[in-house]
Amino acid sequence: MRRTRSRALVTTLAATALVLSACGGGGGSEEDGGTDPQETSAGSTLASTWPLTGLPVKGDDSATQDHPVLVLKMDNTSSSAPQVGLGSADLVVEELVEGGMTRLAAFYYSEIPDDAGPVRSMRASDIGIVSPADAAMVTSGAAPITIKRIKGAGIEFFGEGAKGFYRASGRSAPYNLFTDMTETATLTEGGDRPADYLSWGAPEDLPKGKPASSLAASFGGAHTTSWVYRDGGYVNEGSYAADGDEFPADSVLVLRVEVGDAGYADPAGNPVPETKLEGKGEAMLFHGGRMVRGTWSKKALDAPIELSTKQGELTVPAGHTWIELVPRETGNVTFSR
Repeated sequence: MRRTRSRALVTTLAATALVLSACGGGGGSEEDGGTDPQETSAGSTLASTWPLTGLPVKGDDSATQDHPVLVLKMDNTSSSAPQVGLGSADLVVEELVEGGMTRLAAFYYSEIPDDAGPVRSMRASDIGIVSPADAAMVTSGAAPITIKRIKGAGIEFFGEGAKGFYRASGRSAPYNLFTDMTETATLTEGGDRPADYLSWGAPEDLPKGKPASSLAASFGGAHTTSWVYRDGGYVNEGSYAADGDEFPADSVLVLRVEVGDAGYADPAGNPVPETKLEGKGEAMLFHGGRMVRGTWSKKALDAPIELSTKQGELTVPAGHTWIELVPRETGNVTFSR
């Protein structure tokens, strides 16, 4: 069972955290909706799979929860170590932020952890990431221009000062903001089961692809996330997650995306990038030690991600997926057998 963390553990880990750095590498080059219902004994119907993983719901539980999808913005630099709560996420999206670094959008629905963080701020890039899930965001806040755009997109968000948020002792600001997600979730109301975030399928549905036991997703020089296929899943070799609280990636989905200028700079003077998650681009799906190349498309910011190959629709095997939004112009993806 994936574990949640207590507030005491957050403080303890903070005092003993090591500074980690992400790794690069790779030998090959880049060149080389709805679900069926299940009948219950009472005669009611329950959605049979979770929307963010495609995995079956166990027992008499329902995939319609009393809260919406919650997306927590998490720091992804060495200062965040150890990250808490990633092991409970259903899905994670990694996106470029200023200074060439990345931040994580951790999606929670089937399981809500207690403590999670460090919690950081939103970006306009998040509109295209969270809108398809009708999600509410958990964030430290945002620049005024970003808050205006987030509100304009109809996205609900909760920031510091809301129920559940606290500052962890033993950590330096701004990397000490955490929240008890179980408390923050009580500020929301559930509704219908969210639509599937990706089109889920089975491993046998995938094209053969190419052998790929490792991959490295470079976001433009300052940060690279490296993965190795091991024991049936993908291990993030540069993870900042607490030991035993790593994200259990069954698949890694790389989307090559256009990145523009958000129109303002951070306090250090770095221009803030904006990922344009609409339109179309190249996709690389890593699963089972192999890579399948395809195309992604998204008709609007609030539209779902659609994947395809020349043969037709490309589905993602049900499980936990980590999505890398790699800049089309300045990023790079390498993989090796």
